[in-house]
Amino acid sequence: MGGFQDLLQFIFAGITNGAIYALIALGFCVVHNTIGIVNFAQVDFVSLGGMFLFSGLFWSGLPMVVALPLAVGAVVAVGIAVERLGIRPSRSQNHLVLIFLTIGISIVLRGIMKLVWGKNRMAVPPLVDDIPFRIAGAAILPQAVAILMITALVIVLLVFFFHRTRLGLAMRAVASNQTAAMVVGIPVGRVKAASFALAGGLGGLAGVLITPITTLSYDVGVLLGLKGFAAAILGGFGSFPGAILGGMGLGLLESLSAGYWSSDYKDVAAFVVLLLVLFIRPKGLMGK
Repeated sequence: MGGFQDLLQFIFAGITNGAIYALIALGFCVVHNTIGIVNFAQVDFVSLGGMFLFSGLFWSGLPMVVALPLAVGAVVAVGIAVERLGIRPSRSQNHLVLIFLTIGISIVLRGIMKLVWGKNRMAVPPLVDDIPFRIAGAAILPQAVAILMITALVIVLLVFFFHRTRLGLAMRAVASNQTAAMVVGIPVGRVKAASFALAGGLGGLAGVLITPITTLSYDVGVLLGLKGFAAAILGGFGSFPGAILGGMGLGLLESLSAGYWSSDYKDVAAFVVLLLVLFIRPKGLMGK
């Protein structure tokens, strides 16, 4: 019985982390599908989500229910600023140049966070009551359930957004053929800004969800962002269902590796499996 309880515990931990990776991976996919680049500033959107949440709770004294959406909204604003001030002024449309721009913007954002919030590690209280409850003998934190429920809601809203709203349909059109979208009058500039705003929102949400169960620092998003990037590649870069599948798969691999092998090698195991999948299917599990 103990073995089954342990397995269930590892699975819950894996899908909780996997939900965070999936949100980050979706942010990568949104910008890639619209502009065709990898936005490496996405990793800092995750850190900023946690930083703004910390500021709202402890600097402004706001309750969690107010501080959380404000923190996500602040990262959305940062995402728009990144596109308007960092990407749009570039005279080059070369994708490689734009990717290097996002790397530079990422370094700048990290430096600003270090100056504003410092280098010390911080913590925030849980989103909900942290008293665990049991399912089939396995202890489950309400925080983990909240993360899964919020992630599922976000995925449903994204599906509705991309299939039922004018802006979502415009983003799909630009992703399919930017020149044709311009010809029919779609404001491509606004759509690109919206893609960064949405990526910022997804990254910021991942940051505010993961922060209460880990420590917070200006560079905490780097490793999380790398895993989100790996999840996007694993699922098939640019594929939204693939990002979700890749995030969940990576989270489960990490958790099971830590539980049955060693926590020291959980990252190694996950990335080794990633490499093996890409050797067999270079475009990812759901890539076209």
